Amino acid sequence: MTGETSSLKGSPRQPVGIVAGEASGDLLGSLLIRSVHDAGLDADFYGIAGPKMQAQGARSLHAMETLSVRGYVEALSNLRQILAIRRQLKTRLLQDRPRAFIGIDAPDFNLSLEAGLKRAGIPTVHFISPSIWAWRRNRIHRIRKAVSHMLLIFPFEEAIYRDEGIPATYVGHPLAHALPEKPDRRPARERLNLQADATYFALLPGSRQSEVQLLAGLFLETAKRLHGERPDLRFLVPLATGETRKLFERAIREHDAQELPLRIVFGHAHDVLQAADAALVASGTATLEAALLDCPHVISYRVPWLTYQIMKRQAYLPWVGLPNILANRDVVPELLQDQANPEALAEAGLRLLDDQAQRAAMLDAFAEIRHALRRDTPRLIAGALTPFLR
Repeated sequence: MTGETSSLKGSPRQPVGIVAGEASGDLLGSLLIRSVHDAGLDADFYGIAGPKMQAQGARSLHAMETLSVRGYVEALSNLRQILAIRRQLKTRLLQDRPRAFIGIDAPDFNLSLEAGLKRAGIPTVHFISPSIWAWRRNRIHRIRKAVSHMLLIFPFEEAIYRDEGIPATYVGHPLAHALPEKPDRRPARERLNLQADATYFALLPGSRQSEVQLLAGLFLETAKRLHGERPDLRFLVPLATGETRKLFERAIREHDAQELPLRIVFGHAHDVLQAADAALVASGTATLEAALLDCPHVISYRVPWLTYQIMKRQAYLPWVGLPNILANRDVVPELLQDQANPEALAEAGLRLLDDQAQRAAMLDAFAEIRHALRRDTPRLIAGALTPFLR
């Protein structure tokens, strides 16, 4: 592997370990890899990568889907397999001794792996800080032991890491850099072959199989109520993998939703959010994507009771949605756990479509978020990684 050469420079390619654990991390990882290559740093990325990272040249030694679980209870069913994968990957990396290891989010998997590699003298970079500003602040001590350098995507994180003496660089949010500065619905509808004057409502039940299993039925029952009130409404459902599509299609049958004017789109979540008039979005990175693409939305989530009790007791902020956290105020409605029922979600969705004042206020807040997060992210990423890769 280390003997491979670049066709452009003829110099040895620098081996770099990398791990992403879910679809959002795969997207961010692909942007990071492209930034490194565009800067002329000839790195050979390998580890655990999704399709977008692989399209940028990364090699995946294990299936990323195995790591795509969320919450304490949900992870237990896959724990043995996840731990085995981490042991195998750690052994491989310690043998290869890459120039650096980069963990893309997935802190429960990556921080432990990074700690072992750092102890062995392999520099470790973590891209996207765990949300210590939202819950479990004591994780900062684990981060210090595991991470040589942290790449930050939110401006308020700089002070936290500076005060703790942990090397870190604010690079802006890659999505804010990559997505349109002024989103336009028309070209997105053209790319998806949608009617220009129809009303579309997007359903985003998550990228993980566990999320789709928990939320697909809820989102479909909400869509049935919305369609009952607005028969002209059409629904778009972007799904990241074939497995999540199968789960959603099964939920359609189980909830007798075959008659809904619903279109499943494989991937293209950004086009769907840009094209839609409004959306129902599972809590996570997709809520920020919706904000950056000017899609008014409702945030919802359900997790097993025990997971929710643990997370609730460790939370510091009154919100779970990134648009609300970044704005530091209520911008996007959040309906979680017991509040997440079809009646309440449909009512909130109808308000997004009909209340022009609420829509305007939400779009103004989204513009402020885009401005705060938009930086020359590829240049900043490449600059932070250059000392490790050159």
